[in-house]
Amino acid sequence: MTDRPALANCAALASGLLFGLGLAISGMIDPAKVKAFLDIGAIPSGGWDPSLAFVFAAAVMVSMAALRIAHRHRHPVAAPTFANPEAGPIDSQLVIGSLLFGVGWGLAGLCPGPAIANIAFALPEILIFLVAMAAGWGGVRMVRRAGARNDDKTQAQS
Repeated sequence: MTDRPALANCAALASGLLFGLGLAISGMIDPAKVKAFLDIGAIPSGGWDPSLAFVFAAAVMVSMAALRIAHRHRHPVAAPTFANPEAGPIDSQLVIGSLLFGVGWGLAGLCPGPAIANIAFALPEILIFLVAMAAGWGGVRMVRRAGARNDDKTQAQS
């Protein structure tokens, strides 16, 4: 558990519930719907489902409005400062991670948010996806730790 005030935890919970509700209402927790959007080869036959593009557009508009409103204030209500991440370099980790994410999304029709929202249904394929996702996160952590140890050894030898 983090050392955040109760208001920050409540805000995080409310945000997560709102996000999950939005995914459920839009149908984005249905892998078949996501796959129908990603299947651009079905455009000529009319089998392509463009609804995900509208969900993305609506999410961008809501986010833009919320950011404009939020940044009119000196600090957020539930945190000491705004979290404004800096853009990092486009490196091999970013490119490989993006490719793996895209391939996984295309094959499974799920990404982490909808997969977690689908926990409520306890479908075997969702649970398998979540186990695989957790294994992937764990694998990345192990690789990064091993790389950091190797960097430390290399610096110690210099």
